[in-house]
This record gives sequence, C-alpha cells and structure tokens, in this order.
Amino acid sequence: MTYATVVSNKPADPTERLTYRDMPTPLGDMRLVASPKGLRGAWFTDQALLPSAEGWVLAESDPILEQARRELDEWFASQRRTFDVPLDPVGTAFQHQVWHALCDLAFGVLASYGDLARTVGRPKGAQAVGGAVGRNPISIIIPCHRVIGADTSLTGFGGGLPRKQALLAHEGNLYRSRNARARRVCDGQAELPW
Repeated sequence: MTYATVVSNKPADPTERLTYRDMPTPLGDMRLVASPKGLRGAWFTDQALLPSAEGWVLAESDPILEQARRELDEWFASQRRTFDVPLDPVGTAFQHQVWHALCDLAFGVLASYGDLARTVGRPKGAQAVGGAVGRNPISIIIPCHRVIGADTSLTGFGGGLPRKQALLAHEGNLYRSRNARARRVCDGQAELPW
C-alpha cells in the first residue's frame, strides 16, 4: 500500500484542493475524500466525527476516489484483502506511526492497544495508541476495526459497534454481541464466512 504521509501538528493546508464523493456500502454510505496525493479520509456518513464538506469539491470522476470506491466494493464482495489506493492522511508523527502499524495488520488479524503500543515502541502507551486509533481518518483501509481489548473485548469504533462487529465477521472473527465488553467467540484461527 502506498502511504504518502503528511506529518504535521498543524491542520492541513486550507488552500489544498480536496475532492469527495459518497458511496454505498453494505454497512451504510461512506464519504471518501482525496487530496492530489492520495485518499485523505473515509468515514461512514453518520459518524459523529465526519468533517464538514465545506470547501471540498464533489467529484465522481476523481481517479483516487474511483480507485478507493472500487477497492472497497471488492473488499466488501470478498474479492480483495489488501488495498492499493495511495493514502494521504494528515496527522502527527505519532499518529502516523500508529496508522502504519494498523496497515501492517493482515486481513483477519486482531491486535490489542497494548500490542500496538509495543509495535510502535511505546510499551506503556496503550492509552496514547488508543487516541491515535480513534483519530484514524480512513476507516477500513487503515484497519482500526482490527483493534480489540487485551481480553478480546470488542471495545469501541467510530463507525459504531454494530459495524465493527460486521467488519470483524467479514474477516472471520466472531462476536455474538455488539456490546463493547463482548469477547471474541474463539481464540483459534479465524473462520471466513465466504
């Protein structure tokens, strides 16, 4: 996956041209946003943290947005497990470090916040990692849904626990409840539903 990082503690350049489009998915509509360098964001349109589209240009034919739409359609249709669309999320150096670690999680593989903290070299930084995971601007493609509690509990997800449960089930991880304290049914190998 191409990941062109924009590391800054400041907001993105307000004069940068951003394009967007909405797309249907089996879990609800998503809004895709792109800069000239790559996918800047992918949110479910009913998420609390969905940014305003003010200043963005609606573009159904943008090549980055079209590639992201196509790859997400293929992922939901069980025809793809990894993404190739170039990414351009804006965040701090630490957030990028965590987001890169998320991108390294293979399809169906789960990790706890503590696991990620150790991966990024901050073994006592699970809470800080949780904050970076929560600020992930690119749902599914930067797979923050693969982060669970150390006890396999479902924990949270910006798109809502029902969606997280569905995304994990799509990757073979079964949770019988949508409660944040729900635990994975089996700690063995994931079972793909397709």
